[in-house]
Amino acid sequence: MSSTKEKLWTKDFITVSSVNFFLTLVFYLLMVTIAVYAVEAHHATASQAGLVTGIFIIGTLVGRLFIGKYIDRIGRKKTLIIGLLLFSLSTSLYFIEIDVNFLLITRFIHGLTLGMASTASGTIVASVIPQTRKGEGIGYFSMSNTLATAIGPFIGMLMSQYTTFHTIFIFCLILGIIGLLIGLTVNVKELTEDQKAQFQSSGFQLSSFIEPKALPIALVTLTVAFCYSSVLSFINFYAIEKDLVNAASFFFFVYAIAVLLSRPFTGKLMDSKGANYVMYPAFILFGVGLFLLSNSSNGVMLLVAGALIGLGFGNMQSCTQAIAVKLTPSHRMGLATSTFFIFLDGGLGFGPYLLGLLIPITGYSMLYIYMGIVSIASIILYFLVYGRTEHNGSKQTHQTASM
Repeated sequence: MSSTKEKLWTKDFITVSSVNFFLTLVFYLLMVTIAVYAVEAHHATASQAGLVTGIFIIGTLVGRLFIGKYIDRIGRKKTLIIGLLLFSLSTSLYFIEIDVNFLLITRFIHGLTLGMASTASGTIVASVIPQTRKGEGIGYFSMSNTLATAIGPFIGMLMSQYTTFHTIFIFCLILGIIGLLIGLTVNVKELTEDQKAQFQSSGFQLSSFIEPKALPIALVTLTVAFCYSSVLSFINFYAIEKDLVNAASFFFFVYAIAVLLSRPFTGKLMDSKGANYVMYPAFILFGVGLFLLSNSSNGVMLLVAGALIGLGFGNMQSCTQAIAVKLTPSHRMGLATSTFFIFLDGGLGFGPYLLGLLIPITGYSMLYIYMGIVSIASIILYFLVYGRTEHNGSKQTHQTASM
């Protein structure tokens, strides 16, 4: 019985990870193409095109915020299937060409459904991973995000060169339907009525939407995601400035490879030694990667920076998610998952706008230096909210799991 509990690569784990991959693939594919579509098809201004890109993340945030409260009342699988169905249906709205305002509404609704479906998939996968392998399991699960981060932009850029936007939308719809069909096959252990009763709360409370136990580590996630948003949003502009466009096209592939190669080791290290053994080196690697990026004068330096950023931020992302889940009772796992992603998306979504205000003053190189300083300084925040008590917290978690 214990050996069954310890099994990680179950059918349901693989199934939910696949669903998450297709969801994230559509997200990143459209992220790199939708602004151009807004300009070409609807004659959007630069600011409108930016809003078309960013409003998707706002929709995702809203979706995560509210579904976290209701996921276990509705049912985890039911929430996943409804989210995937609505995700596919909202993808169909891209075929309706009215004006840029309708496109903004479409993007918001599409983001809303992604927030719903991805929060459900994150909650389900956390429930099927053995407690003693949480770090390793969530590390492997988040590799589906990593692969999509690399493959999505590549496919999007390729299709935008050789196909029409109509074809891109058809492809995204097909991916959404595939995700829905896969999701239908997952078996989910739902909460008992007694566990749901623990979850019930009366009146409007912040704890109905945010998991307090996950909040401290989510703040760390917000900070490092804010730093990483400078890479996601401005690496292409920086590459043009440095005449490193060809190398920049491989940046996220190198990032993904670094994460894929390191994730199996860092996940096991977190489970056996604790999160501190992963997090502290990751802060340093992320900061050094940003410093190197700020001084990149050739393609090799740029790609090495991509690898270091992958080893740093890529592993911090999965590690902080595992911490958020470990610290939370099973009946509030949905809230913990949505809390984590709310802060992750908040950093990635609002960071570009705020940092964009600094670029005219700092330039790209100095921006990356400042972000490197912030990322390394975030060690202090991590130490205060979790690092100094990590040993005792892990001990309590394992004791709770064994009861």
